[in-house]
Amino acid sequence: MTDDSLFPPSLPVMNDMRRTRSGREWLDRLPTLVGEFLERWDLRLGAPYHGGSCSWVAPALRADGTRAVLKVSWPHREARPEGEVLKLWAGRGSVLVHEHDPKHYALLLERCEPGTELREARGLPPEERLLLGAGVLTRLWDAGTGGEHRLPSVEQPSTVERLPSVEPPSTGGHLPPVEQLPCVERLSTVTADWAQRAEDRVARYDWPTGVDTGLFTLGANLLRELPYGAGRETIVHGDFNPGNLLAAQREPWLAIDTKPMYGDPAFDPWPLIQQIGDPFAHSDPRRVLTRRTALVADATGADVTRLRAWAVARLVDFLLYHLDGHGDLSDSVRMSDQVRTVAEVAGV
Repeated sequence: MTDDSLFPPSLPVMNDMRRTRSGREWLDRLPTLVGEFLERWDLRLGAPYHGGSCSWVAPALRADGTRAVLKVSWPHREARPEGEVLKLWAGRGSVLVHEHDPKHYALLLERCEPGTELREARGLPPEERLLLGAGVLTRLWDAGTGGEHRLPSVEQPSTVERLPSVEPPSTGGHLPPVEQLPCVERLSTVTADWAQRAEDRVARYDWPTGVDTGLFTLGANLLRELPYGAGRETIVHGDFNPGNLLAAQREPWLAIDTKPMYGDPAFDPWPLIQQIGDPFAHSDPRRVLTRRTALVADATGADVTRLRAWAVARLVDFLLYHLDGHGDLSDSVRMSDQVRTVAEVAGV
């Protein structure tokens, strides 16, 4: 029998998953699942990590003494391709996969030590942390395309002028890695769903005076349009925030907790830029955002115009998602002002 102390009610995942029927059913099965993996993969476990809203994660020790991490996720859309993409990346900027059970959304992963999050590396200036993150991103993007070619994008007319559409070069006969991974969805499919969700949220509330809902609508339009016309497509990380980049020994920094999709790499950098040295806390956030988006675009080779437009789209999605969690509109004017600032930087 699995030790009940591995599933304390104080874990965020134990609380968050109880909000839905499927989450509660998964929590009921979780101790049995963990027990099965302990036996099958011959593991000893430490106390679970305190974090994560839809995955149970704990340090593990393998029979040969290898220090690892056991991760069991609630089955959902974003988690489905995680193991296959980590195996494709093969440790090039990301943690290695020791074992994988896709049916039960379970992974035994390389342990990052000391495991400090990039967001907590406060001894490093914000722009240095941004460059460290950008370096990892370029490795992931290259690993997602074999590092040798660019893949053809899906063309669709965009109503957002000023966004460049670059003619991609030939793949040279290479088989795109994404064709080997049917579990990876196209970015355009996912963000179209996000756009509909954003529009539903905009229509749901009676917004306070001072909130420009037109900016939220702009963000929804960008979510639909931006995936088309990119000059390069690859497998993107999907949630490249500085909490998902950990200090390690095999490489200085390794990415975890990917939510991969296939599409425009300029989609990825915004959470990194947003969550390092809060740009909105500065007296002139527009200047800071202009400099930092240019810095990351230059470091990754991403088109800065597209990167900034994605920043608008992703900020709208993030803010409306956050608002939907509690329904409190008291902060919505500030949220609207943040979107306006990023839209001005993007020129959209």
